[in-house]
Amino acid sequence: MTMAGPGITRDRAMELLNTYIPQENLKRHCIASEAVMRMLAVRLDADQDTWGLAGLLHDLDYNETKDDMSKHGLVTASILEKQGVSNEIISAIKAHNAENTGFPRRYPIDFALTAGETITGLIVAVTLVYPDKKITSVRPRSIVKRMKEKGFARGVSREKILLCSEIGMEIGEFATLCLKAMTQVGIAIGLA
Repeated sequence: MTMAGPGITRDRAMELLNTYIPQENLKRHCIASEAVMRMLAVRLDADQDTWGLAGLLHDLDYNETKDDMSKHGLVTASILEKQGVSNEIISAIKAHNAENTGFPRRYPIDFALTAGETITGLIVAVTLVYPDKKITSVRPRSIVKRMKEKGFARGVSREKILLCSEIGMEIGEFATLCLKAMTQVGIAIGLA
């Protein structure tokens, strides 16, 4: 995959996010996903802006496609193509919903986005069981422990999180990195 840069600024990406996603919780999820993707890019020596913007924009079409998940990611791709966004970001967004779209995951960014955006939900759920509901109280071992509890945060796909192995990370390291990334944006995601 060629590395030509993201093809969109973060400011423009935020304008799109605010246009397509009115729900505060979904915006927070996208911001958390961006933080995770930026930190994964550093760890994997990839372009932080490209990876971060893939995280920020991955659910842009959620409100339009939530009742037909076979289109989730594909509608976003269409929106972003018109904006001149890089194919690397567009492909990763299509691939993050591979189970429903059939668009295969092939590149590290594809696996990182799928695993990274999914673990944000688990980390938020773990944070919310703490009395202070602050992400700074969470420890990586708590995330790994809750991964094994199928009844906890039932809607979070453990299989997707475990795709972190496709980018050369075991779950302990992955949980630690993702928690650190989300802690850095704790205020923006309402968990500070």
